[in-house]
Amino acid sequence: MPLRRVTVFGSSRVVASDLEYQEAARLGRLLAEAGYIVYTGGYAGAMEAVSRGVKESGGVAVGITMRPWAKRVQANPWITREVAASDLFVRLRGLIKSDAYVALPGGAGTLGEVALAWNLIQTESISPRPLILVGPQWRALVDCFQRTLTIEGRDLALLTIAGSVDDVVPQLTGIRGPGVSSAI
Repeated sequence: MPLRRVTVFGSSRVVASDLEYQEAARLGRLLAEAGYIVYTGGYAGAMEAVSRGVKESGGVAVGITMRPWAKRVQANPWITREVAASDLFVRLRGLIKSDAYVALPGGAGTLGEVALAWNLIQTESISPRPLILVGPQWRALVDCFQRTLTIEGRDLALLTIAGSVDDVVPQLTGIRGPGVSSAI
């Protein structure tokens, strides 16, 4: 069965003038053009940029936001549909329901989301699915994990590092592009 739903994790702190924002918007366009329904956390930064790229390409961008945060932060204007979660764990469950995950550079929240998805795949709590980490920052972090944590090769094989957002869709469709590794 083809992949239909992709969750993108990324920083809430990038702004429209940042290269990271432009790349996230490009990723959104590429995913929408390939026919994916794209899920994000629904707020600013990379989540907004991805949603913008999706919507401008005629795709569906779903933002899973937090009902308790509604008084202090609003969903970005580019999402097609908002799903307001009652708490952070419900939000994370909604983001994890996808057929694949793509992680752009981010901070502690992004790292937590990636670690959750990775661990659920590793422990067979969910079926195997692509977990693609985009950019050299992820390579440096995974290298650090290898040096400092107890991680086996089979755990690392669950991750894919893509050199750029242009490498993501070919990786999702099983077409190896330049600069893409099928596993760590």
